[in-house]
Amino acid sequence: MTKVEITVDGTSTEHEVEPRLLLVHYLRDVLGRTGTNVGCDTSNCGACTIHMDGQSVKSCTVLAVQADGSTVDTVEGLADPVEGEAGWHPLQRAFHEEHGLQCGYCTPGMIMASKGLIEDNPNPSEKEIRDGLEGNLCRCTGYQNIVKAVQSAAAEMRGDTKVEVEV
Repeated sequence: MTKVEITVDGTSTEHEVEPRLLLVHYLRDVLGRTGTNVGCDTSNCGACTIHMDGQSVKSCTVLAVQADGSTVDTVEGLADPVEGEAGWHPLQRAFHEEHGLQCGYCTPGMIMASKGLIEDNPNPSEKEIRDGLEGNLCRCTGYQNIVKAVQSAAAEMRGDTKVEVEV
C-alpha cells in the first residue's frame, strides 16, 4: 500500500491505496465521486475526463499514486450544491439549455474536456470545438447540440450579453 495525498475539488484527501489503483477508481470507489464515469477502460471514450493540475486528463490512464500531490477537479466540483441550478457552472447550464446531453453518460467528461478547451481558447470555432472534443465520444446526440452548448457556455464565460450560436 502507498499513501497518496490529493486535493479533489478543493478538499485535501489522504488514503493508503494499492499502487495499481487507477485515479478514476480512487475518485469513484474511495471518495464516492461517481460523477466521473468509467466508460471503456481503454482511454478511448473520454467519459472519465477530469482536470489534474489544470490539464484535462482521462483518469483511467493515471494511477492514483501518480496523482499524489496533485490538484484534481471533477465535474462534481463545478457547481455550488447549495445553490441548485442557480449555482451551475456555465457549461452545465449550457448543456442543459442547448440539449447537449441525452443519456448523460458522456456528459461529465464532455463538460470537463470543454472546460479545458474554453480555458485555452475562450472563443472557439465550431471546428476547434469538434477537434478539441475528438477524444470524447457520445453515442446519443450526434454532437450538434454539444457544440452549441460549448459555444453558448464560452460566450457566457467571456461575458457576452447576446449569445450567437453558429452551428
